[in-house]
Amino acid sequence: MNASKALLASALGAVVAMGALSATPAAAAEKEKCFGIAQAGKNDCASGAHSCAGQATKDKDPGDWKYVAKGSCEKMGGKLGK
Repeated sequence: MNASKALLASALGAVVAMGALSATPAAAAEKEKCFGIAQAGKNDCASGAHSCAGQATKDKDPGDWKYVAKGSCEKMGGKLGK
């Protein structure tokens, strides 16, 4: 009986993991990089002055970007490219 419970738990875990993996690309497709809107310390990735997320030193630096909902970047005053 323990072997069948372990098999069932393993199968259920695999199904849950597959669902989580397939949801990620769809969510990413609904976002875009928006330059010049990130607040200090709240950027999503690198610029020329640093190497990663959360390292922006000033608000609205044109080299720093944040992910935003597709179609909203320019409405916020940002740009889709540097």
